[in-house]
Amino acid sequence: MEATSTAIMTATWNGCPPRLLRKGDEAEDVAIYRGQGGYQPLGDAGELLHEIERGGLLGRGGAAFPLAVKLQAVRDNGRVAGGAVVIANGEEGEPASIKDRWLLRTRPHLVLDGLRLAAAIVGAERAYVYASDLDSALGVKSALGEVDSDVLGNVRISMCTVQPGYVAGEETAAVRAINGGPAKPTDKPPRPFEVGVAGLPTLVSNVETLANLPQLQRHGSAAFRSQGTRLSPGTFLATVTGASRPSALYELPHGLRFTDLLALHGVSSEHVRGVLMGGYFAGMLNRRVLDTTLDHETMRRVGSGLGCGAISVITDDCPLAVAASVLAYFDRENAGQCGSCFNGTAAMAAVAGALRDFVGTPEDLARLRRWSVVLRGRGACATLDAATNVAASLLDQFPDEVARHLNGTCHDCRNRPGGAFRADRPYQAISAVSSI
Repeated sequence: MEATSTAIMTATWNGCPPRLLRKGDEAEDVAIYRGQGGYQPLGDAGELLHEIERGGLLGRGGAAFPLAVKLQAVRDNGRVAGGAVVIANGEEGEPASIKDRWLLRTRPHLVLDGLRLAAAIVGAERAYVYASDLDSALGVKSALGEVDSDVLGNVRISMCTVQPGYVAGEETAAVRAINGGPAKPTDKPPRPFEVGVAGLPTLVSNVETLANLPQLQRHGSAAFRSQGTRLSPGTFLATVTGASRPSALYELPHGLRFTDLLALHGVSSEHVRGVLMGGYFAGMLNRRVLDTTLDHETMRRVGSGLGCGAISVITDDCPLAVAASVLAYFDRENAGQCGSCFNGTAAMAAVAGALRDFVGTPEDLARLRRWSVVLRGRGACATLDAATNVAASLLDQFPDEVARHLNGTCHDCRNRPGGAFRADRPYQAISAVSSI
């Protein structure tokens, strides 16, 4: 773990009052949070579950799975097993995302409020905040020291910290780490909602997802649905990086046009070559992204995904060099537990690197194309799928760039000072002063 500054430029969309963001980068204390209506009495847990279902809240960690369905499954299984556990997953494995760390560092009480509501719904007496960021852990521990059992109810909340890693945020990795093992995924089934921490049914939910629960409790599903689209209701946090601009965290309504986000971020659409959409997992989109809106249904239609809301804009860099760097990242970050993933990510990264360096052959390209199909679904977690998504989307979305690397005519990479684009996982996301 490493401690980093919280400072990052934040902003919301005009006409969309913030639900999750707040002005400033100092941690919100319990007095301020309660003064704004936080930590309302628990009330009827079953009715809150129905309100979440009516609100249509989707998970913000990447998969966009309906939270009400997960809550109901753990609630039902917990009654049979005699107990349940809840995990607020703040291990932000996706590169170029800062939203979960920002929430844990700056609005820990909002996350704890959502965590205690989820625990009440499923009948959990134990809950955990799970993260690798040291500042997040310190913020949560400080916030826990400000509240007592009268606020939290019957649930005991603990902080669990691990070393950072792409696979560490996978739900079975979180369960395994809390149970005392390494933060690496396990085979499924069983899934955590069946058997999780201490053998009990366990809800593993992203911290941004849980941070929406106090809004639903106080204002109801209709107010929650007043922003967003029918299938992607509410707002979401988007971390925008790239395009030679400072990183920024925005709270946006689902359904916003991508070009409107570019304007908010100060990027001309004329200079956009493509994006890494939704973190590294969903792969790449070319300039067709300029015709999209930021919601799950639209992203699925174009073969991509909104994921955790991390959006890396590609302007000056060659998309093939970006893909090669991302595949090299997956090669470094895989858990080393599955032969198909360990060997598959290395093989795809090697081919992409060879193409980037102008030494790839048509036979290499054919192998990469085949691997992007046949390796999908073979790993215990989603790392190998993420790598195949990047490879497949590169070949589908940027055929001209691939061809230029085969014939040695990509001037972007040949003439770039310092060589072709290289990416390291950005554990720090530091930028300008906060403003809403």
